[in-house]
Amino acid sequence: MVAAKRKNTQTEEGEIFSSCSFSSLGLHSNLCEQLEERLGFKAPTLVQAQAIPVILSGRHVLVNAATGTGKTVAYLAPVIHHLHLYQPRIQRSDGTFALVLVPTRELCLQVHEILHKLLHRFHWIVPGYVMGGENRNKEKARLRKGISILVATPGRLLDHLKNTSSFLHTNLRWIIFDEADRILELGFGKEIEEILDRLGSMQHGSATEDSVVSTKYEFQRQNLLLSATLNEKVNHLAKMSLEKPVMIGMPEKKTQSIALHEHLGSDTDDEPQPSVKTTGSFSEDYKLPAQLTQRYVKVPCNARLAVLLSILKHLFERETSEKIVLFFSTCDAVDFHYSLISEFQFRPHSGLEAELKQMFVRCKTFRLHGNMKQEDRRTAFETFKKEKSALLLSTDVCARGLDFPKVKCIIQYDSPGEATEYVHRVGRTARLGERGDSLLFLQPIEMDYLKELEKHGVSLREYPLLKVLDSFPLFGHKHVRKFLSIDSHPWVMSLQKALEAFTEKPDTKTLAKNAFCSWVRAYTAHRGELKRIFMVKKLHLGHVAKSFALKEQPSLVGKSFQNQVKKRKRDEKQKGLSRKRKVSRKT
Repeated sequence: MVAAKRKNTQTEEGEIFSSCSFSSLGLHSNLCEQLEERLGFKAPTLVQAQAIPVILSGRHVLVNAATGTGKTVAYLAPVIHHLHLYQPRIQRSDGTFALVLVPTRELCLQVHEILHKLLHRFHWIVPGYVMGGENRNKEKARLRKGISILVATPGRLLDHLKNTSSFLHTNLRWIIFDEADRILELGFGKEIEEILDRLGSMQHGSATEDSVVSTKYEFQRQNLLLSATLNEKVNHLAKMSLEKPVMIGMPEKKTQSIALHEHLGSDTDDEPQPSVKTTGSFSEDYKLPAQLTQRYVKVPCNARLAVLLSILKHLFERETSEKIVLFFSTCDAVDFHYSLISEFQFRPHSGLEAELKQMFVRCKTFRLHGNMKQEDRRTAFETFKKEKSALLLSTDVCARGLDFPKVKCIIQYDSPGEATEYVHRVGRTARLGERGDSLLFLQPIEMDYLKELEKHGVSLREYPLLKVLDSFPLFGHKHVRKFLSIDSHPWVMSLQKALEAFTEKPDTKTLAKNAFCSWVRAYTAHRGELKRIFMVKKLHLGHVAKSFALKEQPSLVGKSFQNQVKKRKRDEKQKGLSRKRKVSRKT
């Protein structure tokens, strides 16, 4: 494996743009103009400056770089450059030349949008996408006509490879894995293997003549893999799909830790090969923008909801053009908090009755998660992108690759299930050199999570919560600091009481109960080293109920959840018994 050297060694820390130009990287002048006119790139980022010449050369590439550094353009621009130079000029009937695989539907739409802008002057190169939730027959019709550059989610792509006979891919030259780690985390590993096998891009050994595709356009197959984090699964995919790849965006000492099989480029197959090792997600430094301000707020569980709404109110009243993404662990939690924030009204001090009609958090609110209908997901995604000031409540479905313009703040209300996911969540802000803020909610029993982040070079400062809470007037009186903890702060107590009264409405209470149950389930699902930090047995479930504005004790609220757990255990036991019976019958 070869590591690409930096083109701009004198760039200051935190600077992401290179001093060179797109034309000096070898891109066609028309494409360079499109990058500036349509996407606003006056100069390439450092990642683009390193990656574009290598991709233009035809080498296989593994790009590991921080989120928000322009990786999408880094692979699209060289592909478009080569395609527009093809002679004879490519036609729709030639089928697909480039395939971009992405983990989520939203990222699929975003990459397609960028692609559409870049192809404004290259009308004969046709962009397209296929993804879950869309009409298969309409997709088949588009594939039959021909799509030059296809963006796809793995499941739907494999479906068309199996069942759409008119899908022409004999001219396929590029296979690109964008956000490769997330593709694999979502469980698409087997689909990716089958896709590579069907497309003839599986690496089984040393380079052979088969890697050169013989059609009317002679070329050598080129695979690209892009990821903000590297782990064992990504390493495995790289071994499967890349041939003697060039590493972009990683120091030489770290390329050694990835240790791809050297037999991909060796002349003999008889020598024993070194075992594949990665440093893993718990020893690598995370790549985060230097202009990102990271903070945490320590909040008792029973005061979490009141504190969250207070911080949101403070942020939106402080800035007229605030744009925030708020992350939750479950779809049910998103639905409950979306309903509450959209409807909750509170009169903090005596005054006109008209104050009762004012929303507590006054902003446009959107939600996005995997259980929503595709049309609703698309509408929320596209509308939030266009808004100047808005709040988006989301699960990790929008934590990868999505570029929401002008997002100033990321709030992680629920800690991510994996430490590496922290990187992707905060990566929705501080993109392409702009400043951004992130805020992580932690309970007192979860404070060791900060030490876990410090292992990866991530340091967070404490958020000035008391200053924010004290800024809110309460019945015309200033706060007297005689409380022992945040949950006994007069403002928090008053707001919590109002929230619990609001949640008494039947529909809202149902949403709250569902959110409580799914939150507890998600809390047990933390992986790796995080299991010892996020332990259900350390939780006070009564306080957890308070965090969903529920008055009932967990034994009442969680009854359905407990029944579900018991039923699942019974079912698993019965399945185990039935398997034993089958085995005994066979023997």
